Amino acid sequence: MVLSAGDFAVYRTESNVFNLLVPKFGDLHTTRQRERLMKVWLRSKLFERSGLEEAAISEKILRDCHSGGDFLRILMGEIARSQKVRRWADCTPEHLLYIRQIKEQIPDALIIHIIRDGRDVALSMARQKWIRPFPWQDGQDVLLAGLFWEWIVSKGRVSGQEVGRDYLEVRFEDLVTNPRDTLSLLGRFIEHDLNYDRIRRVAIGSVGEPNSSFSNPSSGPFNPIGRWKNGFTPNNLATFEKAVGAFLESLGYSLSIPNDQIPSSLIREKRVLYRLCFESHFRLKSQTPLGRWLIRSDLSWL
Repeated sequence: MVLSAGDFAVYRTESNVFNLLVPKFGDLHTTRQRERLMKVWLRSKLFERSGLEEAAISEKILRDCHSGGDFLRILMGEIARSQKVRRWADCTPEHLLYIRQIKEQIPDALIIHIIRDGRDVALSMARQKWIRPFPWQDGQDVLLAGLFWEWIVSKGRVSGQEVGRDYLEVRFEDLVTNPRDTLSLLGRFIEHDLNYDRIRRVAIGSVGEPNSSFSNPSSGPFNPIGRWKNGFTPNNLATFEKAVGAFLESLGYSLSIPNDQIPSSLIREKRVLYRLCFESHFRLKSQTPLGRWLIRSDLSWL
């Protein structure tokens, strides 16, 4: 929607700077590390989709880049310059975990956190197999995705509160059901005219062609809200809401079953186990040399 509003650089991919490139290549203060980064990045779709000339962007990165923030700012600044627009935006979901670093390295960054019903998010993530349970807990994909959703959204909200006025939360459902008023709010936040009629007319990316694991032409008009109502069995929904229901309610989402009526079973143990795994993996990847090994497979699709 933002890109469709005009005067923003169009870069049709996630940058993955803070969640993959920085953990993999480490301290970019050294020329050697910048050269290693560019050797991989220039062979990836991340470069291909930038539309930039290899020599020009390489020269700027090798000369002026000393951090992930520098890399993102140089890259997006060059794309904006080549497209003759004034602004740029990045939409890497996992950057939610790196808000502190982003604000430290790009002080004028504005953070928009789009929050969506975790039941819809979890069903989508499970279909795409983004998060996998332990082998002995096969069949728990949706529950695991819900626990991951709760973990990453809560961490993002905590960091966002530290950012203060440069952080804004928006409900996905409001963007869909009340786009004009929601875009007006966003436009004031980023000081940009987010004209809904122009956005619908230009319709870049998923605005015109929804990117959904649930798309089905025979199922009628596309509606991304409340798909969970037909996506869970009653037992699975009860278990899911027991696991993350309190967090759903804290965000203003109503539960289908009162939380005090949902059986506990082994939910508490799974919550503790998987949240520990999420946190440990994040810290290893982002704060230790072992992270470079952990994300080796994550770079294969770039």
